[in-house]
Amino acid sequence: MSDNNNHPLGEAPWFHVILSTGFGTGFVPGAPGTVGAFLALAIWYAIYLFVSSSALLWITIGLIVVTTVVGAWTSKVMEKYWGEDPRTVVIDEFVGTWIPLLVAAVPGNKLTTAILAFLGFALFRIIDITKPLGCRKMERFGNGWGVMLDDVLAGTYALLILLAVRWAFV
Repeated sequence: MSDNNNHPLGEAPWFHVILSTGFGTGFVPGAPGTVGAFLALAIWYAIYLFVSSSALLWITIGLIVVTTVVGAWTSKVMEKYWGEDPRTVVIDEFVGTWIPLLVAAVPGNKLTTAILAFLGFALFRIIDITKPLGCRKMERFGNGWGVMLDDVLAGTYALLILLAVRWAFV
């Protein structure tokens, strides 16, 4: 989360406002990052319900890669208008949420998948908020990449923990 919580939100291109705020979830008062991450979880689970496991893996990888690149681009644009890493920019939470979900799907078991997906979401949010083991250092990258890469690393840590949980219990 940015320390730039009270920066005035100046005029910005609406296309970038919609993208960077996670379809407006970044404007939710209190916990915009968590709301944005929850929307990402809901999108992923909806996709899970309608596609095969192998297709879900590739769709999730595609979402992560495309959203990371687009997120860096739109974050760079938005920093010009709203300051460095504004709290309303939550596209990075989408990527961070989707990374642990790479190992959440259990074919034929919607309940276990839902539990693992929610756990992956929760792990990511805890790690993203506390920023351990180099996550904060990732914020130093410029051109919008710092906004995205700290969440990529937090999501990767959540992925590793979720993989261990899945291996131990599922």
